[in-house]
Amino acid sequence: MPEVTQNSLPDLTIHSTRVLTERGLKDMTLVIRKGKIEELLPGKQTLPDVPSEDVGNFLLMPGLIDSHVHVNEPGRTEWEGFETITRAAIAGGITTIVDMPLNSSPVTISANTFKEKLKSTQGKLYCNTGFWGGLVPGNAADLKELIETGVLGIKAFLTHSGIDEFPNVTEADLRIAMPSISDARIPLLVHAELEEPHAGIAAFEKNPSSYMAWLGSRPRSWEDKAVALMVGLCREFNCRVHIVHLSSSGSLEMLKKAKASGLPLTVETCPQYLYFCAEDIPDGNTLYKCAPPIREQENNERLWKALKEGIIDFVVTDHSPATPELKKIETGNLKEAWGGIASLQFSLPVMWTGARKQGFSLKEIAALMSANVASFIGYEYSKGLIKKGYDADLVVWDPNQQFKVDEKSIQFRHKLSPYTGETLYGEVKQTYVGGKKVYENGAVIGAPEGKLLLRQRN
Repeated sequence: MPEVTQNSLPDLTIHSTRVLTERGLKDMTLVIRKGKIEELLPGKQTLPDVPSEDVGNFLLMPGLIDSHVHVNEPGRTEWEGFETITRAAIAGGITTIVDMPLNSSPVTISANTFKEKLKSTQGKLYCNTGFWGGLVPGNAADLKELIETGVLGIKAFLTHSGIDEFPNVTEADLRIAMPSISDARIPLLVHAELEEPHAGIAAFEKNPSSYMAWLGSRPRSWEDKAVALMVGLCREFNCRVHIVHLSSSGSLEMLKKAKASGLPLTVETCPQYLYFCAEDIPDGNTLYKCAPPIREQENNERLWKALKEGIIDFVVTDHSPATPELKKIETGNLKEAWGGIASLQFSLPVMWTGARKQGFSLKEIAALMSANVASFIGYEYSKGLIKKGYDADLVVWDPNQQFKVDEKSIQFRHKLSPYTGETLYGEVKQTYVGGKKVYENGAVIGAPEGKLLLRQRN
């Protein structure tokens, strides 16, 4: 430990007998100064005149990073907003989120609309927040200026996004835009579904409350053909391509081969595709509706295996909330209901509950929900690890503690989630953002002091 004086005292020390480091679980004390981890000391140690926290045997881990969150502000804040979503994030041990460009109004497809987005965050961020920009037909000429304003990457849809102001692109649109995205060395995130007519669509029209009819209307082939298109374009333009919320196991083999060939391709999936199975979803319950849909158990078991093998790089939520009216709770009409699952606050325990059954280690979970995501968003040298010089974004949790999700504990705006009533493993005890404790034992504490995360220049 460097010699300290009264004028250079650290801000805090935190001790746990189980600190998750690059070398595994260690009994250590973290020394934090100016929001960063200044030192890692063996065992329990205190420093004179420095505040200390001792969390005992609870697990001290890097804070989670969720790069797929729909905040909906400005313009649709009645769905969600920066204040409520970042409170929910820290309640779930998430210290950084990245906002999607489409559910706000205006959508984030130009430098000017991005500036409006940034203004709407003022005084509301309880965790760090980054942003994706959007690609829609006709805005390719605006991408360079948008990228220069600091978005972390560009998002596009190959099927209708659900928001008319954010229409889907075609292959021709992608060919126009990908050179500038490649030049900027940022990722192009793609909702990979290519619609084709088939009998399942008409069957769903006739039975709009049937979950299996909804599943049948969006087959794996839609995803698989879209993924194949993006693999080919990734190879042609040498552009970083990222497949969001993969749900089809039919795409895994081609993704494995593409990554093995060295293509700059990354893939995410979401907790709902791992935790739930279509066979168990009741008809008329719109809380489970998302696109792509939650598929069968056999499919989802293959996704778990792909996570283990590294074909899928990380897990994020695609938190996409809406009002009860838009979710059609009363009617149970899956065709009319907004497609999106609210889950941000519970992603860590949901994942751990499933992963412990699949033989995943705590270190693997930390990589899949923190370190790998930090690398994807360009912050691999400051976030995602408990390491000297890294940001003191931390979560303290008990992997062995069971709890039941109830509406009273939900911090996001609308208390609507398919996880309500589920018994999960892994209760979050404390969350630290930039070395400051912002959540403890069920309560958000302190002021909203999260930072804006803009693109790191290459």
